[in-house]
Amino acid sequence: MQIKLTQFILLGGLFMSGISCTDKTETNITYPKAEKQNVTDTYFGVEVADPYRWLENDTTQAVADWVAAENKITQNYLENIPFRNKLKQRLTDIVNYEKIGTPFKKHGKYYFFKNNGLQNQSVLYVKETIDGEASVLLDPNTLSDDGTVALSGISFSNNGKYLAYTISRSGSDWEEIYVMDLSSRQLTNDRIEWAKFTNASWFGDGFYYSAYDAPEKGKEYSNVNENHKIYYHKIGDEQSNDKLAYQNPEYPKRFYSASVNDDETVLFITESGAGLGNRLFMQNLSKSGSPVIEIAGDYEYEYYPLDVIDNSVYFYTNYKAPKYKLAKADINAPKVEKWKDLVPEAENVLTSVNFVAGQMILIYDRDASEHAYVYSLDGKQKSEIKLPTLGSVGFRGNRDEKEIFYSFSSFTFPSSIYKYDIDNNVSELYIAPKVKFNADNFITEQIFFPSKDGTKIPMFLTYKKELKLDGTNPVYLYGYGGFNVSLNPGFSTMRIPFLENGGIYAQVNLRGGGEYGETWHIAGTKMQKQNVFDDFIAAAEYLIEKKYTNSSKIAIAGGSNGGLLVGACVNQRPDLFRVALPLVGVMDMLRYHKFTIGWNWASDYGTSEDSKEMFEYLRAYSPLHNIKNDGTAYPAILVTTADHDDRVVPAHSFKYAAALQAANTGNAPKLIRIETKAGHGAGKPISKTIQEQTDLYSFVMYNLDMKPKF
Repeated sequence: MQIKLTQFILLGGLFMSGISCTDKTETNITYPKAEKQNVTDTYFGVEVADPYRWLENDTTQAVADWVAAENKITQNYLENIPFRNKLKQRLTDIVNYEKIGTPFKKHGKYYFFKNNGLQNQSVLYVKETIDGEASVLLDPNTLSDDGTVALSGISFSNNGKYLAYTISRSGSDWEEIYVMDLSSRQLTNDRIEWAKFTNASWFGDGFYYSAYDAPEKGKEYSNVNENHKIYYHKIGDEQSNDKLAYQNPEYPKRFYSASVNDDETVLFITESGAGLGNRLFMQNLSKSGSPVIEIAGDYEYEYYPLDVIDNSVYFYTNYKAPKYKLAKADINAPKVEKWKDLVPEAENVLTSVNFVAGQMILIYDRDASEHAYVYSLDGKQKSEIKLPTLGSVGFRGNRDEKEIFYSFSSFTFPSSIYKYDIDNNVSELYIAPKVKFNADNFITEQIFFPSKDGTKIPMFLTYKKELKLDGTNPVYLYGYGGFNVSLNPGFSTMRIPFLENGGIYAQVNLRGGGEYGETWHIAGTKMQKQNVFDDFIAAAEYLIEKKYTNSSKIAIAGGSNGGLLVGACVNQRPDLFRVALPLVGVMDMLRYHKFTIGWNWASDYGTSEDSKEMFEYLRAYSPLHNIKNDGTAYPAILVTTADHDDRVVPAHSFKYAAALQAANTGNAPKLIRIETKAGHGAGKPISKTIQEQTDLYSFVMYNLDMKPKF
């Protein structure tokens, strides 16, 4: 199929915004008119138009001009919001506090990340003793002038000589790997390019990593990624000399990752991307020439090695256990059929296992909130670790050392660090941040409401203590609902001004997530995806029924798969919401699998090529293909994307925004905010984050008719 890219027509011209923001419900905006081209695809005998296909070619001048025109209009609109600058100042003030990560110990020294307040990227520090003087080991802020180079991972060599670290540029998933000599703190000459979805897994004076062949120039951020490979890099060698350690040409659209245990006796290789689970392979590194053997190969289940202790291998898996379990195998008989349940599946979902101080700490997800327990190595529960409230927790410690730290956070509880005495089951506050807001003024409650089919869905609500249930409160309703991802309580300074001005932050745990295990996940996938939208719609209806709010006071938001959620729900119930934020969303459900790693999402979505039934199901909810054009009033919508998003490519948002602006959906604004030198969200510098959140919350609060005081 050949597409002719002709220049689109700008109504009002590139430099004329034609905006009047005097009435939020009757905003008159002259949008750039994107050219409609005669492009169609045929699926199982059904012809589907794709008039904005040319917007997929995001390196052309035509698309660049359209992007510039859209950003011009959006920024002009946002600049006319009267409280925008004061909101930005308030967000800047709140964010400006010292943030310290959980300390961890490597080779007798202590490491931690710290951000002084407004640093674009957090800095890695080191100190000789836990209470000693800290010095900078690695400052990512020195890697770029604007903070758009982010540290995406670190890995210490097991001999204590080196630190390998990965960076990403402008938010892309592409990674580069560098190596620091820890004795001199100087970089070696080692540099790895075109790595992706990898860490550096050390073996001797080198490491395993995963990478692709160099992509076609100009298509680095859009072309399908194929033929992921595992290499071994020896310190001092050129990347071109790296040894190919593993590949599987039979399956080019799969991911391959390597991990080596600390004792460097076993190499594990994981193959994923073809189903809900993964295949797992193993190689004995202590015996030269040992073959790579498959130990688990059913793609319906997840198999992840955790540690090798003596002659036992520990695995985290949902094999015949939808809520996950901890299994154990003899290193000489590692195939899954020989595994034994060490900690069997329980009532709640097992989410992580930490080997510390000769014992284990297991974290379980109970009704979307995390709980931690101490277990002996023989799988016996010894005690529960008392946490401050409902929230999220993460532990750091070494297998053979007593020192343990953990971080804890919740909706009004900024991430705080605790020292944990495992022998006496006592926690001691180590570091608490000083955030400029009064947490005592707010409360969080968890409620359960029925979805359309009667399924009980949990939702967290955070708001001021004096809230009145009079049906007039502004609500920011957030959801995700996919890929086995759980939404646990967590702290964000960006929500605070909204809460301070009478807003309710509602976080709903939709089907498709992992809050109740694999059964809950599958209930929101493929031909059951509508359950996710029904759950989200039911959440809004419940909040209205219980007098928390009304439909003119609800803003909905979600990112990535959550952007799909927002787009689908707006199409299905435009009357139910006043504002919608589809953030970096998957909006074209018929073609998503044709870009970068989109093929990897087929396990959740299915594809338009699978069957006529699957095509029809996807088309029926695809945000791009179901925009009403009959005068139905839509909410105010602000779409977001970024030029370096190679996870969910900008074409999704570009095409959706163009179609939305061309349709007859009422006079509420339909805008798109296109960030430059940014990606899907990870590693975004704080300066860009503050500006983006200022724009999002300004748009929300303005269109919910709030009168914020700062």
